[in-house]
Amino acid sequence: MSVDASPEPNVVQVFLGPRSYDILIGTGILSAFARYAETWMERLTDGRAQKGRALVVTDRNLAGSHARTVLDSLKSGGWTCREAVLEPGEPSKSLETAAHLYDELVELEADRHTVVVAVGGGVVGDAAGFAAATYARGVPFVQVPTSLLAHVDSSVGGKVGINHPRAKNLIGAFHQPLGVCIDTATLDTLPDREYRSGLAEVVKYGVIMDEEFFDWLERNVAALNNRSSEALQYVIARSCRLKADVVEHDEFETKGLRASLNYGHTFAHAYEALVGYGELLHGEAVAIGMVDASRLSERLGRIGPDVTQRQKDLLEALHLPTRLPAKVKLSSDDVVATMKLDKKARAGRLRFVLPDRMGHVALVGDVPEATVRHVLAEASAR
Repeated sequence: MSVDASPEPNVVQVFLGPRSYDILIGTGILSAFARYAETWMERLTDGRAQKGRALVVTDRNLAGSHARTVLDSLKSGGWTCREAVLEPGEPSKSLETAAHLYDELVELEADRHTVVVAVGGGVVGDAAGFAAATYARGVPFVQVPTSLLAHVDSSVGGKVGINHPRAKNLIGAFHQPLGVCIDTATLDTLPDREYRSGLAEVVKYGVIMDEEFFDWLERNVAALNNRSSEALQYVIARSCRLKADVVEHDEFETKGLRASLNYGHTFAHAYEALVGYGELLHGEAVAIGMVDASRLSERLGRIGPDVTQRQKDLLEALHLPTRLPAKVKLSSDDVVATMKLDKKARAGRLRFVLPDRMGHVALVGDVPEATVRHVLAEASAR
């Protein structure tokens, strides 16, 4: 799918005081990336023109395409650049990758005005952002997400991190970007499975915050399945706005509000860790996790079965899984033990984000472990 380039991107603003930034959303805007980067750097340097150094971090699948566009734009604008190319996939979110990126920054003679530019999906953004957060106690970075999942979720909010073998995103930081540059043309070449993985996070926003948005998604399944440019522009902008609203009120996840963004993730992260990172795409695991979390909410008497059924129907209409593959056999002991490593857990006691109606969720503590095990047993029997 190719569409005409937009002359100027739409802007979603994230208001965080001195850490505020813009999310630019357009089509065909990567060729002008240097112009946006210079504007963001001027804000950082009190209006002084800044064309310094940039480390562009990408993966092997994107090095010759979208990352090349960003590099060409920066070099044409007078920037000194270096490129770091990672292997695609979750294994690149590791301490070894962080050490590699530190070496690249040293070779670039990076200082606190050197920008780390993450061009890729969530793995690239998380790993590059973690390196930026921890090198020299923090250098600026910019997100250039290239997958739908990264467009609507991981590129916004400042969560960066790497995985531990026993738990996803266990090592990380909050490090807000200077800006986010979303070019919907990057979705033209996105494999179908990865595109649909991103749709799971879109559905999540409707469940947790916006019933009208969920209704819109139900009415526009065909447009989403066909990657309609108009539908995607709306979906991305609305998802970013909803996430920005949460981040603005709970930047560091201390008030419980930001935890709502983890709906379905307690189940999902456990599944991802146990089946092996990469076996399930993140959005696939989230789709399964949302259904399981909704069934848990049913078991606790918080919702009726209709809320779960609407989610299941929409996810399946978008060709997303709602249960683990039949070949995957996980013990409830292993799943529960992994869940206890979740960031929402307290003193080994499980807490879940659960719906109490469509468009609203709550963080629920002291969920009986026996009830969780019952939901897991039901899920494995489906």
